[in-house]
Amino acid sequence: MGKKLKVAAYCRVSTEQDSQINSLESQKQYFASYIAENPDWELAEVYYDEGISGTQSSRRPAFNRMLRDAYQGNIDLILTKEVSRFARNTVDALSFTRKLKEHHVGVIFTLDNIDTRDTDGELRLTIMASLAQEESRKTSERVKWGQKRRMEQGVVFGRDLIGYRVQKGKLLINEKELPVVRAIFHKYTNEGKGTHVIARELLEEGFYPKYGDHWSNVTILRMLRNEKYVGDLCQKKTYTPDYLTHKKKENNGQEEKIYLRNHHEPIIDRDLWNRTQMEIKCRHPDSKQKTKHSNRYWASGKLLCSVCGRHFVPRINHRKDGTAQLSWRCSCHTPSVNERTLLTCMRYCLQQSNPNLDQIKTRALRDFQKIQSFSASTDENREIIELQKEHSHLEENYRKLIDLWIGKCIEEKEFTDQKQWYRKQFHRLNQKRAKYNEKLEVHYQSLSNQSNFPKSMDEILESSDDSKKFFHQILDYVMIHPNHTMDIYFKELPSGFHLIYQNHGRGNTFHTDVVLSGYVCR
Repeated sequence: MGKKLKVAAYCRVSTEQDSQINSLESQKQYFASYIAENPDWELAEVYYDEGISGTQSSRRPAFNRMLRDAYQGNIDLILTKEVSRFARNTVDALSFTRKLKEHHVGVIFTLDNIDTRDTDGELRLTIMASLAQEESRKTSERVKWGQKRRMEQGVVFGRDLIGYRVQKGKLLINEKELPVVRAIFHKYTNEGKGTHVIARELLEEGFYPKYGDHWSNVTILRMLRNEKYVGDLCQKKTYTPDYLTHKKKENNGQEEKIYLRNHHEPIIDRDLWNRTQMEIKCRHPDSKQKTKHSNRYWASGKLLCSVCGRHFVPRINHRKDGTAQLSWRCSCHTPSVNERTLLTCMRYCLQQSNPNLDQIKTRALRDFQKIQSFSASTDENREIIELQKEHSHLEENYRKLIDLWIGKCIEEKEFTDQKQWYRKQFHRLNQKRAKYNEKLEVHYQSLSNQSNFPKSMDEILESSDDSKKFFHQILDYVMIHPNHTMDIYFKELPSGFHLIYQNHGRGNTFHTDVVLSGYVCR
């Protein structure tokens, strides 16, 4: 009697559901019986992977252990039911079977009736592996499409986070963790503390993170930016560009994100959320945010420190009575300047600039009129642009829906229901777009009928918002000194103003009256 072949079997199921686990047990029993029926074979081992996709061999530990045993001469023949169980990647299927053949190890796919030891085995394997890979691609598209539809319906994908638990696709508040979330937002926005300080104080106060034994500033900053705490839900922050590798990447516009406003019960109110996001942009600006931040405040980039030469930056302080106060600060020890003080100094300089004030007003009025005309239509234009973006996304998804139906990836009933939903969305967007177009038409008609600008410069200076826009246009720069003095220079004047100012009040509390004295710099 000759030496028996050492035969191994490989099984795999792609999910850990009970039905799939039962299928795995059936596969193991099937191969044990299959090998026992052949008198020339002896069972080496039944290798199996649970809950793992076949598109990536690197994530299948049992599969890789089987290959190592085969290369070491412990296996002569491998059995598996079909090509899709062995690999759903054509390249991997061919690569592994060829390398096994070099070690004199064959592979038999029982249901596909393929034996790599036969002369036409590789050709038939190539065809079946390609079909398996295409089926994997269709499955991936079908799963992604289904997940996106469920996301649009408000189903939550993801795990628990501090303050919430995910249960059956819903976000439910975790009452025990509410104080932690509220403390973080309050400390950062209302008390002006940094993330490192907050991390230390949370541990001192007995608050511990959900994972790990210490807080990090990254964790706290991620929480402050998480829209879930205000009741909104944003999904598809990451995406999978390749269904074969399954590697996720940050979604920076490659795929449409799903954002649902007022999706679940919030932990913090929207006012605190909005103030927090503004504070984050002030403290952690990127290149784009720096530009937006500079445009938000009228004096950004125009206030210089005479000590270190850096620009003063805006900071918002929140008083105990709930009111907010804007001040301008430098990173060195030069005293900060309150926004109200700075505006008072600007008005004082304009009052002292006669007879040059008329000249300043005339030149600035033309630019100011353009700004006002543009601002009046900004909201409508912005809304129309957003509606156009949403309409483009819907059209793209609608085309994908048709492709999935043509490729028989979805059932006809699912296609019909989803098509009806898209039609309703298109109708809703068209109605909104028509309404904003009417508003814009009224606005432009109003502008064309005006022969004179509606506000005089004196009226502009009396308005807080308008005066800031005007000051931004005429101000060249301000040099701030540590001894409560500043030099203000206007674009239209050859000389500037040297001011000595004094704020009334204690600490960060300022009254409307500011003591001023000054003279023209030559």
